[in-house]
Amino acid sequence: MSEKLDRLLLRAEQLISRIEAVLPQPLAAPDWSAAIAWRYRRRSGGQGQLVPVRQVAAIALQDLQEIDAQKDKIRRNTEQFVQGRTANNVLLTGARGTGKSSLIRACLQAYAAQGLRLIEVDKSDLTDLPDIVEVVAGRPEKFIIYCDDLSFEEGEGGYKALKSILDGSVAAATPNVLIYATSNRRHLLPEQMKDNLSYTTAADGEIHPGEVVEEKISLSERFGLWVSFYPFSQDEYLTIVAQWLSALGVPAADIEAARPEALVWALERGSRSGRVAHQFARDYAGRLHQA
Repeated sequence: MSEKLDRLLLRAEQLISRIEAVLPQPLAAPDWSAAIAWRYRRRSGGQGQLVPVRQVAAIALQDLQEIDAQKDKIRRNTEQFVQGRTANNVLLTGARGTGKSSLIRACLQAYAAQGLRLIEVDKSDLTDLPDIVEVVAGRPEKFIIYCDDLSFEEGEGGYKALKSILDGSVAAATPNVLIYATSNRRHLLPEQMKDNLSYTTAADGEIHPGEVVEEKISLSERFGLWVSFYPFSQDEYLTIVAQWLSALGVPAADIEAARPEALVWALERGSRSGRVAHQFARDYAGRLHQA
C-alpha cells in the first residue's frame, strides 16, 4: 500500500512540474548593466522578457532641427525626472516624421550617464505594464517606458492597463518610472460621428459632453505634458536637409547644390517631414561619396 502511495505521489509531483513549466512565470529582472535600452517581448508561451538593445541609434539633441520649442519641453521634463524632481508623463502628438520618436531617443543618449534608461513596449503588450513597473520599482535608475505610435481600438485591453498606470490605480505611482508615448492623434481612441449623439444641452444652452466622449478623451488627459508637432514648411525642410547633409560630411557647396533635388524628393513622397529629409540626405551623401 505504501509503495502504491509513493508512486502516486511521484506521478502527482511530475504532473505538477509539467503544469508549472507551461504556466506564465513572473517577469524576471535582467542584467541592468547590459544596456541602456530594453524591449519588452512576450514569447509564444506567454512569458514576458526584457531584451537588451545592444545598438541604440546614436542621435543627439542638437541634431534635431526646427523643433526647438518641443525639444525644450521634453528636455526640461526629462532633466527634472533624472534629477529626482517631479515630472510628468508625456504624450507627443502630431504630423508623422517630425521627430517625436527621435527626440525621445536623443534624450536617452543625453541623460544615460545620469541613470536614464528606456524600456520600449508594444501597444499589444501594455496589459503587462504592471509587471514591468514592479520589476523596476526600487531600482536606482530612472526608467522611461516608451510606446511608439500609440492608439487604441474599442475594447483593447492595453487601454485600461495604461490608464491605470497613468492615474487612478490603487497602487501609488512609482517615482522612477514615466510613460512617454507618441501618436499621430491626440485622442488615443477613435472618434465617430455617432459619439456626438451623447452630447446634451442644458436649459441655458450649455453643452455637456456625454459619457462616450468623456471616456475617449480621458486617457489623453492623464498625460501631464502634451507636446504637439506640426508639418514643416519648405524652408524648415531644407534647413533639416542641410543639417543632415552636414552631419554626413557633405561640403557646404554640395549642400547648396542639393536643394532642388531635396525638393523633388519631398514632392515625390508627398511630405516635407524630418524623416524624408534624413532619407534624402542619406541617399544624396551616398551618391556623392560614390562619385
